[in-house]
Amino acid sequence: MQKVKWGILSTAKIAREHVMPGMQAGKYCDIYAIASRDLAKAQEIAKAFSIPKAYGSYEELLADPEVQAIYNPLPNHLHVAWSSKAAEAGKHVLCEKPLGLDAADAEKLVKVCREKSVLLMEAFMYRTHPQWVQAKKYVEEGKIGELKAIQVFFSYTNLDPQNIRNRSDIAGGGGLMDIGCYPISQSRFIFGKEPKRGLALINRDPAWKIDTLSSAILDFGTGHVTFTCSTQLFPYQRVNMLGTKGRLEIEIPNNAPENKPTRMFYETADGIETITIDTCHQYQIECDLFSKAILEGSPLPTPPEDAIANMKVIDALFRSEKSGTWETV
Repeated sequence: MQKVKWGILSTAKIAREHVMPGMQAGKYCDIYAIASRDLAKAQEIAKAFSIPKAYGSYEELLADPEVQAIYNPLPNHLHVAWSSKAAEAGKHVLCEKPLGLDAADAEKLVKVCREKSVLLMEAFMYRTHPQWVQAKKYVEEGKIGELKAIQVFFSYTNLDPQNIRNRSDIAGGGGLMDIGCYPISQSRFIFGKEPKRGLALINRDPAWKIDTLSSAILDFGTGHVTFTCSTQLFPYQRVNMLGTKGRLEIEIPNNAPENKPTRMFYETADGIETITIDTCHQYQIECDLFSKAILEGSPLPTPPEDAIANMKVIDALFRSEKSGTWETV
């Protein structure tokens, strides 16, 4: 079976613990090379994952003619720069979220990839998980009636001042960019359209200056979305979708476990039904679908323009933080 030869830009935790194991379990992925600014570290991870090539710089990996696609899990402020370099080298790009630091930044990358005729996708792995595929189907089929509201909560605790997400001297930090992008993406996915305006209340750490608690309202015209995300609260996540005839709840909507089933709860006037989703690896599904798009020309799970639309909402919420009022998306 033909497989795509992947290169991994950096030895980031998300790559080591989730994406690379997903790729190695996939049908269409072959991790051919990995790069780090520290050659010894690249060699260590390459040995652990049986990866043929290890490079001491990202440039060397991008210059390798065998590499067909790259996965970019670098810090947010490096997404556009290194993904653009990859595109210019003729590599397809799967880039971690958020795609850029703002919508204009994301547009630059989309333009480069389009000009170089390479595929680009923002790595929102949740969209390929069967629980979200089924949730979308339930809503579209009217099983909860007319969708009117979505409520999302997503939090974790990160009190390390040196963590890249907590450093205000480096662009792209804070909770809204790191995890707030999920409820925005999820609500746009389920409503199947873009919000008209957004209102945000954002608290920032007094020392670090990055946002650590954000709550927002998104107005979709036919319904509303409310969400709260935080990087300094007890870890928790949940999504509730409410319609005129029922509701649908996803228990672990974002980092669904790779070693056990997940659950959704479907409630109507007839009672509550627990829907069990078989164990699966959402990163494997994501990377296989991207690889198939390269090999067979099949559609991407999400087009790159979706990433721009998501950033426009984030931009509006940051404007709302400053203006204290609704901001048009």
